[in-house]
Amino acid sequence: MAWEIIKKEFNKQNLLVNESLFALGNGYLGVRGNFEEGYSKGEPSIRGTYINAFHDITEIQYGEKAYGFPETQQKMLNIIDAQTIQIYLGEEKEHFSLFEGKVLSFCQTLHMDRGFSERAVHWRSPSGKEIKLTFSRLVSFVQRELFAIELSLEPVNFSGPVRIVSTVNGDVENYVNKNDPRIASGDAKRLAVTEAKQIGDYSVVSTRAFVSGLETACAASHTVSVPCECRFEAAEKQVRAIIDFRLDQPVNVTKFNIYTDTLRHHGNVAEKAAAIQESVKGKDFSFFLKEQERYLSEYWKAADVEISGDPKLQEGIRFNLYQLLQFVGKDSASNIAAKGLSGEGYEGHYFWDTEIYIFPVFLLTRPDIARNLLLYRYNILDHARARAKEMGHKKGALFPWRTISGTECSAYFPAGTAQYHISADIAYSYVQYFYATHDEVFMRQYGVEVLAETARLWLETGHYNRDGKFVIEDVTGPDEYTAIVNNNYYTNVMAKFNLKSAHHFYHWLKTTDPAYFTELCDRIGLLGEEAAEWQKAGDAMYLPYDAKLGIHKQDDSFLEKAVWDFEHTPKDHYPLLLHYHPLTIYRYQVCKQADTVLAHFLLEDEADPETIRNSYHYYEKVTTHDSSLSSCIFSIMASKLGEAEKAYHYFIETARLDLDNTHGNTKDGLHMANMGGTWMSIVYGFAGVRIKESGLSVDPSIPEQWERYAFRLTYQNRKLQIEVTRGSVTVVLTEGEALRIRLFGREETLLPGKVVARAIHH
Repeated sequence: MAWEIIKKEFNKQNLLVNESLFALGNGYLGVRGNFEEGYSKGEPSIRGTYINAFHDITEIQYGEKAYGFPETQQKMLNIIDAQTIQIYLGEEKEHFSLFEGKVLSFCQTLHMDRGFSERAVHWRSPSGKEIKLTFSRLVSFVQRELFAIELSLEPVNFSGPVRIVSTVNGDVENYVNKNDPRIASGDAKRLAVTEAKQIGDYSVVSTRAFVSGLETACAASHTVSVPCECRFEAAEKQVRAIIDFRLDQPVNVTKFNIYTDTLRHHGNVAEKAAAIQESVKGKDFSFFLKEQERYLSEYWKAADVEISGDPKLQEGIRFNLYQLLQFVGKDSASNIAAKGLSGEGYEGHYFWDTEIYIFPVFLLTRPDIARNLLLYRYNILDHARARAKEMGHKKGALFPWRTISGTECSAYFPAGTAQYHISADIAYSYVQYFYATHDEVFMRQYGVEVLAETARLWLETGHYNRDGKFVIEDVTGPDEYTAIVNNNYYTNVMAKFNLKSAHHFYHWLKTTDPAYFTELCDRIGLLGEEAAEWQKAGDAMYLPYDAKLGIHKQDDSFLEKAVWDFEHTPKDHYPLLLHYHPLTIYRYQVCKQADTVLAHFLLEDEADPETIRNSYHYYEKVTTHDSSLSSCIFSIMASKLGEAEKAYHYFIETARLDLDNTHGNTKDGLHMANMGGTWMSIVYGFAGVRIKESGLSVDPSIPEQWERYAFRLTYQNRKLQIEVTRGSVTVVLTEGEALRIRLFGREETLLPGKVVARAIHH
């Protein structure tokens, strides 16, 4: 079924990957899909529980350090482990383990419409005892602190005493891998256990991060469906509940774990966790399952994408949309990490991925979540202002390339801080949010200030050359295989949009809310002449162009370099970054990912169709797609150019990247931006959706491999359903007032409940 991810084989080789695939979360809390009973010695596992934005601060070690290099970074911490439940059978206490005895059947399922995972095992112990076990678990979307496990035991040929040992363990550390730059290689141990004790019915462990001082606590409670004996052992760093009962009928053991932290919960985190336990008392696992189903029913109503003709792809797109919902931050203290809360790759840092690849999904399905993602950026604006000053600018905001709490965490500046475009990416998202929601209050209170401070950055960074053109030098664009260049096309065109949007919304605020306009200008020292300068610089922005090739140059020097020798590069030497020194890569025409092509997608009106077509074909030849952020953009642009076969080829690269582990590193966590990119390939690519100041437009096509696809959009307080078949497209306004859109370039008025159908021209 397309609503379930099912693994029926117990395969030791896939343990780590499946831990990521079966991770559960709710945006606040994330738990990897580890086995409750643990693993045998030597079997690999990355056992992890994470709270979004919960971090410690570690020193960045440099051999040689220059001014302005960040001295510390934040690191998402693996926190208190409450997954562990050991099972012992019979008087001799035979330990249940999938690595001993015989696994007679095994099935692990992720229920994406019901919001839980389950692992069903039929097991025969080394001495011949047979038992059926089902582990069900959920991380609640409604009670965000709750991670619940229900263990069902069913006797087959055995009845007798059973002992359950359930642990809450604060003695945890982060995963390290010295050979992969995408994973941290040090600082594994960052938490000190401050208390481990039994408070009434609750096993409580509290910890504190070494340097940030952030605290977290977990309180666990247990219920058993038959009479039992229960005692507790509190040690220095953990609390164990030891539960004894007789198994001669099916028995359920439920463990509720409540997590709190000092970022959101004020006061004593242990007391807070115990208080939340009190509030869920009397509610069983099925109660929270029903809540999950209700929550997800609403989500899928807004976000589902249906594909007829390819069940594997249907499974892939739903998996991606489900994981995005699980791991996107839903409060303004957090964002969405590159791996969500499913693993420790990139140390839990937030990147530009959020704005360009993930934000669009929520903007058009759950705008309330999109709004919080932007609020997070507003909340770190002071850090961005401070970073701009540290980088030698008198004014403006330079957002960090990678961060959790707001300060720059990127130690490698050529592919980090030099990517100034992140400030324009964030500005672009604020404008997109306004176009899609018309949320004027938000734009007044937060948006105009962010646009103004990011526009200031470009005036500080660029200058006018002898020809009167505004140029931006020594930056890195999205393509990290080309660093520290002059006039990166993507950066310049996004800066142009940033400058002109800031000017526009400056005057919009002046007209719509003069009182707040005056207050903002006074607070940030903004004068009318400065806003006029934004418009002037935007109009004069230099956009590098090569007349001979008829393309926008990626930067001033890109076309002067020799093209990388793709023909003689061994297949096992990709990604290049793991096999060649950066300088070697920088000297060639080779792109890690979409750069100029991405700019042509985001700001398609800045270039004529012929230039976009030429650029696409030129850059396609020199792009390795070593980044998972690349294929979706090439798919979208191939759709725009009417190159259906290519569009589908690139889409397929994205759709099941994690489910099939095509990049070989899913064990470190899921590729969240790529998951957003899959949705974008369908909605912005095949369906040709665009949001601009002029409104919403749809220009659909359908891959020949599909019979039909359908998706939902939320736009300006309205809900739309769009269905595309081989012969026609239908658009229905399912909620909200009449709306004018453009369909195949023609203006249409959508009326509530009325179907607008148009033929598709292949």
